[in-house]
Amino acid sequence: MEKIRAWAAQSAGGQLVPFDYDPGALDPEDVEIKVEYCGVCHSDLSMLDNEWGITTYPFVPGHEAIGRVVGLGAIAQTKGLTLGQRVGVGWNVRSCQHCAACLRGDFQLCETVQATIVGHHGAFADRVRAHWVWSVPIPNALASGNAGPLLCGGITVFAPLLQLHVPPTARVAVFGIGGLGHMALMFTKAWGCEVTAFTSSPSKVQEAMSFGAHHVASSRSEADMQRLAGSFDFVFITANAPLDWDAVIGLLAPGGRLHFLGAVLEPVPVQVMSLVMGQRAISASPTGSRAQIDTMLRFATHHHVAPKVEHFPMSRVNEAMDHLRAGKASYRIVLDADFA
Repeated sequence: MEKIRAWAAQSAGGQLVPFDYDPGALDPEDVEIKVEYCGVCHSDLSMLDNEWGITTYPFVPGHEAIGRVVGLGAIAQTKGLTLGQRVGVGWNVRSCQHCAACLRGDFQLCETVQATIVGHHGAFADRVRAHWVWSVPIPNALASGNAGPLLCGGITVFAPLLQLHVPPTARVAVFGIGGLGHMALMFTKAWGCEVTAFTSSPSKVQEAMSFGAHHVASSRSEADMQRLAGSFDFVFITANAPLDWDAVIGLLAPGGRLHFLGAVLEPVPVQVMSLVMGQRAISASPTGSRAQIDTMLRFATHHHVAPKVEHFPMSRVNEAMDHLRAGKASYRIVLDADFA
C-alpha cells in the first residue's frame, strides 16, 4: 500500500513537518479520499496544543476535507459511492452502527465514535480514510474551495436548527462573529429568524450585517445587555471566550434557550432560579448526524450559504496555523493540497 504523505506535529504546540505513514490495508467499509482542500478549524489548533488533553503524537490535523474517492473497500463499493466522486469528511470518520444512538440515526453520538483527528490521522495530507457513512457526497452546486468548513463549523451551527426545532419566527442572538459565528448568522437568517449578532469588535459590525444579522450589539456593553434583556428565544454561543453569564441568561425570553456551540473551557455559573422562573434552558451540542449534514448541504445549496474563506497552500500550513492562532483568520482558512 502506498504511503500517505501528511503534515504532522511531533509534540504539543510543535511545528507541522512532513510525515509519511503506511495506512495498511483498506478496511472493507472504508473509503480512501484524495484530498484537494482542507479547512482549518480552531479545533485543529486546540488539538495541536493538546488543550483538551486527548491528543496523541505524531498528530496530523485536518477534519474539513474535500476530495475525490480513490479507493473503496469491498463493502463500501456497495453503498452508492464511485471512484472519482467528490466527497467530504468532517469531524467524524467512523461510528459503530449498532449502539442505541446509531440505531436512531444519531451517529455523531455513537458510544465509540471515531473523530477524524483523535487517535486517527487527519486530512492535512494527500489522502484520508473514512467509513462510507462519513464520506459525504458534495452537491455539484457547492464549490470545492469553500465547502470544507461546512462539514464541521457549518453543521455545528446548523444542526441545532433541526434538533431544537427552531421556528423561522424565532428571535436569535449569536455571540462570537468568527469562524462558527459568521456561518450561524448566514444559516439563521436564511432559516427566516430575526438575528442579532453580539460582538466585542466594533470593526465587525458591517460584516456581521453582511452575513445576515438584522441587528448588532456589543457583548461588552452593559447598556446593550440590559436593553435587550428578555428578548431572545435562542442564544447561540459560538465563541470560547468568558462572558457575563448572568447577563447572557438574562437575554432569554420566557421559554428561551441558551445553547453552547463553542468549546467554552471555563465553568459557567448558573443561578437556577433564573431558569426556573422563566422556564429557560441551557444546552449544548457537538457536530451533527450524517442525515443532518446532507440536509445542511442541500439547504446551503438552495440558499447560497457559503463560508467566507482565505486560502493557503498546504505547504505553508505552519503559516496558516500561526495566522489562526493570532486571531487573523477572515473568517475560515482553507488549505489547498499541493503535494508534488
